[in-house]
Amino acid sequence: MIQIDDINNPKLDIFSKLSENQLAHYYEPNGGLFLAESLKILERAINAGYEPVCALIEDRLQSEVEVYLNNYPTATVYVASFETLKEITGYHMTGGVLCAMKRRKLPTVDDICRNAKRLAVLEDVVNPTNVGAIFRNAAALGVDGILLSPGCCDPLYKRAIRVSMGTVFQIPWTIIDKKENSWPGIIMNDLKKMGFATVAMALDDRATTINNKALRAEEKIAILLGSEGYGLTDATLSECDYTVMIPMCNGVDSLNVAAASALAFWELCQKD
Repeated sequence: MIQIDDINNPKLDIFSKLSENQLAHYYEPNGGLFLAESLKILERAINAGYEPVCALIEDRLQSEVEVYLNNYPTATVYVASFETLKEITGYHMTGGVLCAMKRRKLPTVDDICRNAKRLAVLEDVVNPTNVGAIFRNAAALGVDGILLSPGCCDPLYKRAIRVSMGTVFQIPWTIIDKKENSWPGIIMNDLKKMGFATVAMALDDRATTINNKALRAEEKIAILLGSEGYGLTDATLSECDYTVMIPMCNGVDSLNVAAASALAFWELCQKD
């Protein structure tokens, strides 16, 4: 552990000056980094097999952090007071820990789907708070895996991880490849070939209600959730087996996508 004596040390740039996108490509072409914030998230990331590279921590947490990092002798830990951490990062680090960790190679779509009965499929959900909340809902309510379209926010962005309470490390997920026509065409066809009924959550006059018994009778379901502003695209909707609405009251047309995901997962992922 290294006590910080110069807040302008270039080795601290990982925690203060590099953007999330720069971190994601830190070792290009061999992957990148993400930041785990707080002891709980650090614990869940390590338990999931992610490797710590370096950490920035509040001095009062040295013994706790050492417990998690004692199997990683090459990881450097920079230690400072709460006020010094604020100077370095520009904000109050209420969790007292920032740990840069190596990203891993993403699994394939087939890997995610192989043993799954209930999937969540996100199309162009760009807000990290929503992505993190959807992951937490999915982990809590019985979703087996998550597929994200190429336009989605990265689940390993710091805020997405924090909002998810580290469940991004507990539920299998991958980002769909950007190759031509992979989304929605090829992927939707592949899901159907693997036996998934595709269920679009969307506002549509032709939609069935979410408590439709036919849905619960499906052996395998992929639940599709669209972008915050416009929902699922027409191209995706046209490929789905069902379109489903959550009944609303008082003239409200819809819920936030994260809230809608919780209701959808609760209704469609319950085990009889």
